[in-house]
Amino acid sequence: MHSELETPVRVRFAPSPTGHPHLGNIRAALFNWLFARHHGGKFVLRIEDTDVARKVEGAVDTIVGSLRWLGLDWDEGPYFQSQRSATYRDIAHRLLQEGHTYSCYCSAERLEAMRQEQAKRKQPPRYDRRCRNLSQQERAQLEASGITPVVRFKTPHEGETTVHDLIHGAVAFKHATLDDFVLLKSDGYPTYHLANVIDDHLMAISHVLRGVEWLSSTPRHVLLYGALDWQPPLFAHLPMILGPDRAKLSKRHGAATIIDYQEQGYLPEAMVNFLALLGWSLDDHTELLTREELIEHFSLDRVGKTGAIFDKDKLEWMNGVYMRRLSLDEFVGRALPFLDRGLPESVQRPLDEGYVHQVMSLIQERARTLAEVPELTDFFFLDDVQYDTDLLLGKDLDTQSAINAITTTLHSLQGVAHWDASLLEAVLRPLAKELGLSTRAFFGLLRVAVTGRTAAPPLFQTMEVLGQEKCLRRLSAALQLLSGSS
Repeated sequence: MHSELETPVRVRFAPSPTGHPHLGNIRAALFNWLFARHHGGKFVLRIEDTDVARKVEGAVDTIVGSLRWLGLDWDEGPYFQSQRSATYRDIAHRLLQEGHTYSCYCSAERLEAMRQEQAKRKQPPRYDRRCRNLSQQERAQLEASGITPVVRFKTPHEGETTVHDLIHGAVAFKHATLDDFVLLKSDGYPTYHLANVIDDHLMAISHVLRGVEWLSSTPRHVLLYGALDWQPPLFAHLPMILGPDRAKLSKRHGAATIIDYQEQGYLPEAMVNFLALLGWSLDDHTELLTREELIEHFSLDRVGKTGAIFDKDKLEWMNGVYMRRLSLDEFVGRALPFLDRGLPESVQRPLDEGYVHQVMSLIQERARTLAEVPELTDFFFLDDVQYDTDLLLGKDLDTQSAINAITTTLHSLQGVAHWDASLLEAVLRPLAKELGLSTRAFFGLLRVAVTGRTAAPPLFQTMEVLGQEKCLRRLSAALQLLSGSS
C-alpha cells in the first residue's frame, strides 16, 4: 500500500451544485480539510458544475456557506469546471487523435431500448460498443447527417485494473465488468470522469479522499490516467454513513442538509466533532475533541472500512455538552438570532440583552439545541401565560386548596422588600408546611401559575428573573382562573 505522504499534500473538496450539501458531502470535506491541515498541505475548493440540467439555483452559495459555518477554510478556489470547458475539449480531442476514445452516434432512444433489453435478460446495463469499430466512411455518413456524437473511452476488453486504496488496500476490477464510458457529452460538456481526472492532475491533487460509492468509478479514472500518461493521485475511499438500522442514511433516519442542522440550532464546533467521528476515531473511547485536537491526531490509519452509524441522540448529547461549555456571553450571542426568529410576534423587539442574559443563565444547562431556546423561555418574554386549570391542580390538589395556597402566597409576597431567589425561598418554603401541603404540590402549583408549564428552570430563580410585578400579576390571574372554575 502507498504511503499517504509520498508528495506534498494537496486535497480537494469537489461538490456538484445539484442540491444542498448533505452529511456525507460535508463529512468528506471535513476529512479532506483535516488531512490537509494535519500535514501542512493545501485544501482546494472546486465546484463541479458541468451537469447543467441538474444544477440547482443557490446550491453554490449553500455549499460555500456550509463550509464557512463549519470553519473549513480553503486555500485555493473556488474553481468552477464550467469555466474550464476549453481545457476538457482539448484533452478529449487529444485522446481521440491518439486512439484512446471514439465518437459514438447512438441516439438516446437506441440506448434506452438497449438498456431495457439488457434488463429483460438480467444483464448489467452496458453500452454494446456498436460505434467502437465504425469505418471512416460510416463515421463520415453519420457526421453528414447532423448527429452530434458523444466521445467514449475505449476500455480494454480483457484483463483488470487494480486500484490501490489507502483504506481498502488493493482492489481489482475486471475490464469485462466496465463499459466504454462517456467522456464528452453531445453538448460539449465533459462528464464527471473526464473533468475530474483532468482537474485533479492539473491542480496537482496528491490525495483523493471521497465516499466509498466512488470506488467502483476509480478503475475508469486509473485507465484514463494511463491513457494520458499521467501519474494518478493516491485514493482513499471513506466509509458510507448508515442509519441506526445499518441501511444507507436517508431522510427517514432524520438525515438533513448541513444548513438544516444549522437552522435546527446545532453548534458548528459540535457538528465538526460529531462528523469527524463518522468513520474516524482517535481510540475506542474518546468522543469529545476540539478542532485543534482533531487536526493534531487525524490520519487515514484510523479511518474505518465499515459503515459509520449516524446517531441523532449522540449528536444532541454532544451539542448539549458544547452549549454548556460556552461562556454565558457566547451562549447569549448564539441564542439571540434564534430568540428573535422564534419568540411570538407579540414580544417587543429589540430584546433587552441584559434581561436575555438573566434568562439564558437559567436554561443553558437544559438546552440541547439553540432552536429549543425560544420554546424553553417564551414565558419569560410574554406578558401573560395560557394554560388549562387542571394543570394548576396536578395530582395532589383540589380547587379550594389551590385557591387558599395562592391567596396566602399573594399576601406573603406583597411585602417582600428584595425580590431575589434566596429571600423568595425563605418566605415560600415554610409556607408549604403552614398550608399543610407537600413542597412538591405547592411549588408545582406556583410553577404553573408563574410560567404556564409544569417543567421550567428552578422556581425561585425563575421568579426572581420574572420580577415581582409579573409574578404577582400571574398569581392573581391563576386565582381568578381557579375561582371561576370552583
